This record gives sequence, structure tokens and C-alpha cells, in this order.
Amino acid sequence: MSGADERVVVVKIGGSTLGEEDTSLDDIASLAAEGRRPLVVHGGGALITDWLDRLGIESEFVGGLRSTSAEALEVVIGVLRGTANARLVSELARRGACAVGVSGLDAGTLVAERYDERLGYVGRLTGVDAARLRALLADGCIPVLAPIALERPAQPLNVNADTVAGEVARALGAALLIFLTDVDGVLDERGALLPQLGAERAAALREAGTLAGGMLPKVDASLRAAGGGSIAVIANGRRRGTVREIVSGARVGTRLGG
Repeated sequence: MSGADERVVVVKIGGSTLGEEDTSLDDIASLAAEGRRPLVVHGGGALITDWLDRLGIESEFVGGLRSTSAEALEVVIGVLRGTANARLVSELARRGACAVGVSGLDAGTLVAERYDERLGYVGRLTGVDAARLRALLADGCIPVLAPIALERPAQPLNVNADTVAGEVARALGAALLIFLTDVDGVLDERGALLPQLGAERAAALREAGTLAGGMLPKVDASLRAAGGGSIAVIANGRRRGTVREIVSGARVGTRLGG
């Protein structure tokens, strides 16, 4: 694959994919031990909603994205940079991996700007510090990246984790971008799995309303990464060995690019 770093694998993990039968973290730790350079981007939507509910803060969504007030932003940062990130770092450490929790805020690793007043403190990425992430990867560590970005000079912003994964994969020239979700991949109008998906077919599915909800940012991010030379795969993270199968070349889930 021209221009891609064959060792770099970006894996987007959502809380819904981390179940008792899930081997994704085992796979990621073993890939690092074998000399691959995995980077994990994580979400935390369900956990954020849970904490907002506990605090009596209403969850609002606009076009599938969480509208984030100043009050809600404190919870978002606490969950993403704290609870969710620490959980993944500790679980990878338990498997013998060198994992480092990173927020997009840290040293301006992710830079964004607000773009829709209806969404409040939600950002659109304008920059990724690929050199900083490459330095961690070169040290043999697994960066575990929380999708919070810096709006200069000093404002944290909530950013969609799928979008972050796609932009990070593109910036790093990753060989693979893997989205682990709770379905087998992108489905067509009849509910059948699409093993391959391109931009034109994706646009038609979107127009028909078949491609909707949380799958939209995954497909958009996959197409962005594919445009930069990566192969993106959207697959069921609850299946045992999904990451390992994809890295080995097995045709699992829906593939974009390549």
C-alpha cells in the first residue's frame, strides 16, 4: 500500500464492544508484542449518558452528535479523559502492554474549532499532531487516545471519536483503521452485510436512509482514511479474534479502501 506504514494499526473501540467474550484488548496487546504499532481511540457515549443522568443533566443530540453544554462538558471530560481512558490503559497493562493514556488536549495533540452553535462545545478537527503520536509508537507504547481536542488558546472541546480515529489514521498513514462495533458491519437495504463499500454506494445508502445513525461517522471516517491510503474495516468487536483476523488479512466485516 503506497505511503502507508504497514506497522501502524488504529483501532476505534466503543464501550458497547467490550464484553466478557471480547478479545480485542488481547489482540491489541499481542500485536504490540509482535512489533506492530497499534493506537487505540475510544469513545464513551453510554458512560457519559449514565453520568449525565445521575447528575440530572439532560442528554441532547443533534444529527446523531451529542450537544454539549458547558455543564455537560465537565462530565464528558471526566468520563473520557478519566474513567474510560483509565479503564482501557489498565486493562492493556494487565495484559503486559505498555499503554499510555493520552487526551487530545495534551500538548495540543488534537486541535479543533466549534462549528455549530446547536452543538455547543463540540469541535471539528483542524489538526492532528502526528509527530507526537509517532514518538509514543516508536517507544513501543500503545497510545490510548481520548477524543477531546483543544480550541486555542485554552478551550476543551468534545469531538466525535469515530472522526478522530479516521483523522488520526490518515495523519499517521496507518495501514489499517479498524472500527469495532456491535454489528457485523455495514448492511444493505435487505439487511445483508456489505463486504466492500465505496463512496458512491455509501452515498446511495445514505440517500435511501439505510445508512444512518452511529454508522454514518464511521463510514465517513473510513472514507477519509481510505483517501489517505489506509484500509478501513468496520466489524463486530464482540466476536472473538476480530482484530487478529483483520490484521491477518481475513475478510471480516465491511472493508473500505484498498
